[in-house]
Amino acid sequence: MYSLEPKIIDTSKRLFIGKRINMSLVDNKTGELWASFGPFIRSIPNRIGNDRFSLQVYDSTYFNHFNPKKEFTKWALVEVNTLNEILANLESFILPEGKYAVFSYKGLSSDTSVFRYIYSEWLPNSEWSLDDRPHFEVLGSAYKNDSADSEEEIWIPIK
Repeated sequence: MYSLEPKIIDTSKRLFIGKRINMSLVDNKTGELWASFGPFIRSIPNRIGNDRFSLQVYDSTYFNHFNPKKEFTKWALVEVNTLNEILANLESFILPEGKYAVFSYKGLSSDTSVFRYIYSEWLPNSEWSLDDRPHFEVLGSAYKNDSADSEEEIWIPIK
């Protein structure tokens, strides 16, 4: 289940450390990405909280003609308060400030119906348009991978 009406949130610049991989929806490497990043999480200095972030960077034309074979960059991240200490094999990511539509979602992460709703129903019928900034999900303490009881926040960049 998901909240049909999102919260509109302005976020300031945020700092992250993590790993990335290029993938497509057809060639989904999310499990591989998190498996390679997971062992590092507890060792990352200057972490802010325990949330994990699954972030996607799409090129500016990605949503013009949807193609599930088109590649994008997927990040597995944790938020930090400084980028002064980055462990070997990890990279920094800076999320620019901006406005987001934040949807609360409860259900299986493999259920894509919430994204179909956001992009094909909510967004076209709202006063907002998609902005060319990263999209991400916040995987907090209520997130349970592959569980119908899992909860997460879906952040969609808008303008």
